[in-house]
Amino acid sequence: MASDLEQLCSHVSEKIGNIKKTLSLRNCGQEPTLKTILNKIGDEIIVVNELLNKLELEIQYQEQTNISLKELCESLEEDYKDVKHLEENIPSHLPPVTVTQSFEKGSDADSEEPLKVEEPAPIKKPPKEQRSIKEMPFITCDEFNGIPAYMKSRLTYCKINEVIKEINKAVISKYKIVHQPKKSMNSVARNLYHRFMDEETKDTKGHYFIVEADIKEFTTLKVDKKFHVFLNILRHCRRLSEVRGGGLTRYVIT
Repeated sequence: MASDLEQLCSHVSEKIGNIKKTLSLRNCGQEPTLKTILNKIGDEIIVVNELLNKLELEIQYQEQTNISLKELCESLEEDYKDVKHLEENIPSHLPPVTVTQSFEKGSDADSEEPLKVEEPAPIKKPPKEQRSIKEMPFITCDEFNGIPAYMKSRLTYCKINEVIKEINKAVISKYKIVHQPKKSMNSVARNLYHRFMDEETKDTKGHYFIVEADIKEFTTLKVDKKFHVFLNILRHCRRLSEVRGGGLTRYVIT
């Protein structure tokens, strides 16, 4: 019983002490000199909070840059391996280089062996000029840094250019079929060709464009919300524009 009473007294005393401290601090806030100091402390706290927010954003940016650099380093290592392989596997027997000798007049006038005159090689018909297919240029570092943070979120420089590479693959695959002679088309290519022609409009005439069906047909990309985030970035960087009509969105390479 005595111990319980002591605990109760101790608890009440602690509460009274807290109230006294609170009243003391409250009174301090009312004094003009202390009030000025408290206001300065409050201003300093706000400044420190802003600095912490900036520091957090800088850390996030550095982490993102670090990820991009790691991906770029991995890509460069793969390219280096390819170059090293080519260097180590140069063919030992290359085609011989033909050297034509020029003779001064009268240098071999008394030569007994007559010079052999080589007949000119028949002129080959020039190959048919192949149509060039317009591709989307890759995003530069400056352009990547200029993309708003809310738009690119956690997407990296390398990821955006990987999507551009896949889109270019779809454009090339599509227009190889469009430029292919109809007589050489198989049934699959012919069906695709007719679809491509049906999707043409007066606004896309003379331009290279693809639709979501082409992405699914010729690439491994998933046409989901994340893919449309990439499209927003590419529109922002003026790599493509949209032409809508007939319930279909056409992505025109600009």
